[in-house]
Amino acid sequence: MNREELAGFLRSRRERVTPGEVGLPGGERRRTPGLRRQEVAQLAGMSIDYYIRLEQGRGPHPSRQVLNALARALMLSTDERAHLFHLTGQTLEPARRRGDVPQPIMHLIAFLEEVPAYVLDARYDILAWNPLASTLMGDLDSQPIENMNVIRWVFSSPDLAEHLSDEEKSRFARASVADLRWAAGRYPDDTAIQTLVAEMLALSPEFARLWAMHEVRVRREQRKQFTHPVVGVIDAICQVLPVPDREDLRLVLYTTEPGSASHQALRRLREVTLSS
Repeated sequence: MNREELAGFLRSRRERVTPGEVGLPGGERRRTPGLRRQEVAQLAGMSIDYYIRLEQGRGPHPSRQVLNALARALMLSTDERAHLFHLTGQTLEPARRRGDVPQPIMHLIAFLEEVPAYVLDARYDILAWNPLASTLMGDLDSQPIENMNVIRWVFSSPDLAEHLSDEEKSRFARASVADLRWAAGRYPDDTAIQTLVAEMLALSPEFARLWAMHEVRVRREQRKQFTHPVVGVIDAICQVLPVPDREDLRLVLYTTEPGSASHQALRRLREVTLSS
C-alpha cells in the first residue's frame, strides 16, 4: 500500500469537489477549495479521525467497503476509482448493485424502446433492464434484486431436463457455464462468484457436469427463442456487448430481423408493455 500516494490522491480529489455537487451548503467562506475533511468523512460514513489519518499518510489499510464509500463521496470516475483501489494494493471486483451501472448505460437502455435490453455482470446478476426486457423475461420489476441471477434461474428451473434436451437452450446453458468459468479465472478473489459456483455444484448435477468440462468462452452473440404467453414465439439474436471502461459489465440486447414475424411479435409486446 502506497500511503504517500494515497494521501496525495485523496487531498487532490477532495479539493476538486464543491459542496454544491454533493448537496452541501457552500455559502460560508472557505480557506481552501473543495470539501472539508469532516465533510468527506460524513459523506463516506466514517470518523473524521480515520479520514485525517488517511490523508496524512499514516492510516490503516482501508477495506473495500471504505474505498467504495470514499469513491462515492469524492465522485470518482471509473478510472479514478480503479486507481484508488490500486494504491491500496487491491483489485476491483465486479459490480453487484444497480447503482454501479454507469448512468449513460442506464439512459441508453431506457431509450431502446423497441429492443429488450439489460445489464449483466460477470457473475450473471442482472443489474438493470428496460421495460420491454422486463415484460419479455417475466416481470423483472417484481423480482428482488438479490434473486436476479441467470445461472441460478437456468439450473434451478424445474424444466431444466426439457431445456437441455433442446439443442438451442442446451447451447445457451453450456455457453453460460463456460463464460462463468472465464469470469472465475478473471476474478479469482471474487467471493460472490466462488459462492455461486459452490452453490450450483451442490444443487445441480447438470451444472457440475458442464463445469467439469473446463470449457472457457466469453459470450458474445447467440440465437435465442422466447415463447411469450401473449404474443407467441420470438426468435431473437442475443447480442452481448462490453460496457466501455467496465469489463465486468455486459450490455445484452435482443434484436430481431426487421419485418419478420418475430419483429412484429416484439412490437406487439411493446404495446402490451406500454398498456400495462
